[in-house]
Amino acid sequence: MKKLLFLLLIVPFIGFSQDKGVTFEHGVTWQAVKEKAKTENKFIFVDCFTTWCKPCEYMSKTVFPQDTVGEFFNAHFINLKVQMDQTDHDAPETKSWYTEAQRFADDYQVVAYPTFLIFDPQGELVHRIVGGGEASEFIARAKQGLDPKTQYVTLVNKYHQNPDDAMLSKQMLNAALGAYDRPLAQEAASRYIELLGEEAMLTPGNIDILLRGAKSSDSPAFTIIKNNKDKVDELLLNANQTANDILSSVLASELVVPRIRNKEENIDFLALKNKIEKDHPYVDMISTIARAKTKYYFSQNNWPAFKDAVQEYIETSDHNISPAELNSYAWSVFENCDDIACLQAALAWSKTSISETEVPNFVDTYANLLYKSGDEEKAIRWQQKAVDNTAGHDKETFSATLRKMQNGEPTW
Repeated sequence: MKKLLFLLLIVPFIGFSQDKGVTFEHGVTWQAVKEKAKTENKFIFVDCFTTWCKPCEYMSKTVFPQDTVGEFFNAHFINLKVQMDQTDHDAPETKSWYTEAQRFADDYQVVAYPTFLIFDPQGELVHRIVGGGEASEFIARAKQGLDPKTQYVTLVNKYHQNPDDAMLSKQMLNAALGAYDRPLAQEAASRYIELLGEEAMLTPGNIDILLRGAKSSDSPAFTIIKNNKDKVDELLLNANQTANDILSSVLASELVVPRIRNKEENIDFLALKNKIEKDHPYVDMISTIARAKTKYYFSQNNWPAFKDAVQEYIETSDHNISPAELNSYAWSVFENCDDIACLQAALAWSKTSISETEVPNFVDTYANLLYKSGDEEKAIRWQQKAVDNTAGHDKETFSATLRKMQNGEPTW
């Protein structure tokens, strides 16, 4: 089935009133919201959402209408919704917020959805929440935005005022990750690593922070990993990861991925691999380059080459490729390629993805590949499994696919 996308969120303003639950402002400007907050001495709660964001939809339909949620937010906040994306069906009111929505995205680094921003009664940003949650949990997270001791911006200011406090840097890192503030998380990780030093970072309690800090080849974390590969491998023994994975991934992000993004034609991956390994003899790039090739040939719509690249990646990887990744590769072939060699390779990947656990979405992929390959009878049996073991919208989708198979209609 379609690649499983684990999305967070982003959106402009659609204000509306509800008979119960949270009351959101309607037909207002940002200036009017700030003036109302100041007059009533309330904080401002802003739901930054997008129309395609399922967690955003869940919050709007399930969490915000609840009485307990409404009682808390209506008592403490002026509440506002801002739609961050733009669609052909947007109402004039939503369109009037396009410019302001873009400013929110730029000024407050709104890059994931849903993001919830909390401003004090003077209109200054003091807290941010990324991702939704159930009612009681979400109220607790919002309460942190009302208390200066727990506000995100307060912590940021304290962090900047105390550059030599290692524990504060660690606290800032965790808070920034929770707030989806990637630049600050990276900065805090690097500062923590520099303050503690190499020996202290090579411990079970700090290895995750060391990995987070290794985002560039000139970072202290990268150097520590490079100089202590055996120790890092020991610490990562149960993580299905190695020091070489980290180092090669960083180098690929700097030296390979930009060329793929720039849509360069006819990249000589073998020459690129050899050059990187010559310049960085401590790293083996074969598996990482193979994985990069899958992205390159996917973007080029070169499915025979994509098939070969995936196969190379599977064969050269030191680890088992995850079922989700195998399913993603297999579904890409199903959707885009009619070549029998590609379909047979994708069938093998898909079969492996369900060898231990028959996840319904992955079973759906396997059944579709069987059907496209001409094995209708077997495809129908597997598609029935997908239908029987799922519920909700997926069940409807899988059932529709099953009917097409039974009627001899294409499913692609």
